Amino acid sequence: MADPVLKEASGQLRVLCVSSHSGSLNNVRPEAAWMAGMPQAGVQMTIMTEEDSVCVEQMRTGGCEIIPFDTGRKFSIKSIRKIRRVLREGGHQIIHLFNNKAIVNGLVAAIGLPVKVVTYRGQTGNIKRHDPSCYLTHLNPGVDCISCVSDAVRNDLLAHGVPEHKLVTIYKGHDLAWYEGTGKEDLSSLGIPDDAFVIACVANNRPRKGVPVLIESTQYLPENLPVHIILVGNGMTSKGVRELVATSPIAKNFHLIDYRTNVLELVASCDATVLPATKREGLPKTVVESMALGIAPIVTRTGGSPELVVDGESGLVVPPGDAPAIAEAIIRLVENRELSEAMGKNARLRLATHFTLEQSIDGHRELYQSLSGIRI
Repeated sequence: MADPVLKEASGQLRVLCVSSHSGSLNNVRPEAAWMAGMPQAGVQMTIMTEEDSVCVEQMRTGGCEIIPFDTGRKFSIKSIRKIRRVLREGGHQIIHLFNNKAIVNGLVAAIGLPVKVVTYRGQTGNIKRHDPSCYLTHLNPGVDCISCVSDAVRNDLLAHGVPEHKLVTIYKGHDLAWYEGTGKEDLSSLGIPDDAFVIACVANNRPRKGVPVLIESTQYLPENLPVHIILVGNGMTSKGVRELVATSPIAKNFHLIDYRTNVLELVASCDATVLPATKREGLPKTVVESMALGIAPIVTRTGGSPELVVDGESGLVVPPGDAPAIAEAIIRLVENRELSEAMGKNARLRLATHFTLEQSIDGHRELYQSLSGIRI
């Protein structure tokens, strides 16, 4: 049975976003914030997401239409039919898909309709021309453009055969006001002395996050360096991590904490942060949060981290997998606390000037205009 004729767009730029906002507020705030700002920029936004999302009210208040939606399986006839019905009835010129389930179902739903398809890519790696599964998502010929969270992601896709004209970098912008009023945790409850230099590593303990490399780096620290390291995130209290920490010469100065919702207060209480990732980063949220709080970050030269951090100015950048280099960066900050504080201030300023919410809104508006041919 043929589809009904689409409604005329009548000059209004209409975008349908299919996403999942079921995570914590901090995880999805940048995405929800620029979406909420798009109606004021002249773009009519329809968002298909979970009805109980913490972000729904923010987006609705901004003028977005919210359609309750749970993608379900990676290939769901029910989801495909619902997305297609919304596209037909809404007269959208653009559909923007934000995760693999949304991409697979959204691409099928858009077949035969005069709609441009945009996908979002938030990390490097795992896209290969010889992998058939990739043609269900970003390498599908039906994708008109891939919105990349960093130039590193863009360059990675370019290297794996995605045409340059299909790629655009739009950073996730942040608003420093989101972090105002963040309190500081009393670290004495962890047994950390007041005069210690405290470094936080916030990550889910996956192999690519490089936690073993960080632990190994302590083998290269001078004896009696007054540094304490907090590992916080899913898996950080696991047997494997505890066994690795036990091999460190400063094992007693490690503090292992599982996932927690008030991690910003913990980070705000530290002197520096470190993300020892070895590969597959996009624009790491934990680095952004550290910068927003004015805490100097140590990052590796992988993914979008070097785009966030200017080495020696707003933090320190070291090669991935290089434990001695991480140790050298730690020593440099511990032995010069004024430098650490200055880098933290510079990091906050860099975030405020180079990764703003306004830039995200402008970038998406330009993308949608170029694909639709509608100027607003």
